[in-house]
Parts: sequence; C-alpha cells; structure tokens
Amino acid sequence: MAIRVISVRRSLTLLYRQCAEVIGNEDGTFISYDFDSWCELSQLTSLEKQPGEEYIQAVDFELQAPRIVRLTRFDRMPAQSLRFNRKNLFARDDHTCQYCGKTEPTNKLSLDHVIPRSHGGPTTWENIVCCCLKCNSRKGGRTPKQAHMGLLNDPVKPRFNPVMIASADDPRYECWKTFLPAAG
Repeated sequence: MAIRVISVRRSLTLLYRQCAEVIGNEDGTFISYDFDSWCELSQLTSLEKQPGEEYIQAVDFELQAPRIVRLTRFDRMPAQSLRFNRKNLFARDDHTCQYCGKTEPTNKLSLDHVIPRSHGGPTTWENIVCCCLKCNSRKGGRTPKQAHMGLLNDPVKPRFNPVMIASADDPRYECWKTFLPAAG
C-alpha cells in the first residue's frame, strides 16, 4: 500500500542505506532492485531515455529517479493524518471554483467559508471550499443561500490524500495506480 510521497533525494537515501528497494514494472511484472542493481539499470537505460523518465547526474553516470520505492524495514506504520491546508484543499476541489465551476491557477483562487466565520462557521474540511476571487468577493460574508449562489459539490473531508490521487493522473506517475486506492 502507498504510505506517502517522498522526494527523490529521500528515496535514494533509503535505497543506499538498504532500507528500501525500487519497484520497477516491466511488461506487467514487478521487479525489485537494490541500490547497486538500480545503478546498473540506470546506466543502461540512460543510453536510450524514454519520455517521462527523469535522471540525476552523478559524477560518472546518470541515475534514474525511482517512481516507487518499497520499504524493506520499518518499525511501525506512520500515523495517517490528512493535513488541512491550501494545497490539499485545492487538490480536493481540483482547482475549480465551487460556485461558478471555473478552473483557475492557484494564484487566482482563494478559500471560502461556506458558513462565514462571522456566522460561527468553523475552519474545517466540511466548511471550506475552493473559490475564485470574483465569486469570493460576490459572496462576501454571506451564506451561499443569502448570496443566491449554489455549491457545485458539498465540502467533505477526503478519505485519501487528494494530492497523491491527483498526481496519479500525471503520465509520469502511471505506475502508482496499482498501489493507490480508488478515489471514489
């Protein structure tokens, strides 16, 4: 099962310290690689790079960035807590204004309290939505009903990390889908 997304640097450190192994998918078969075998494979594949593959330049060779690493030893499962932050909220709502349906870049979006704080609305997953700046100004300190604005989707706390689920749609991370729960 997927535990979390980590940086390439962290994954290579775990691999080098023999705490993890890289999982590769070749013709539908999963193959595990330790650090030495991953270095050998990286040197061979760097000669004929495929689109979407990323490499890190070492002193004498290039090392392919691993997409999936499996821990070979650990003492406990990390606490699975979903952080309430802007990045996760924008990913949950797919960077789409929940009032007008317009998809915008992050710098043109804000977060809106469905029930305003002035009316006692809490800052929780169930009361915050992604909103474009125009709709946020239009709604002001009113409820959607008072502002005559409807919500496209009711805000709920996601069951799984929305950033990880959204990343799986990127072709570079296609191999993650086997290890992620269905988003539905």
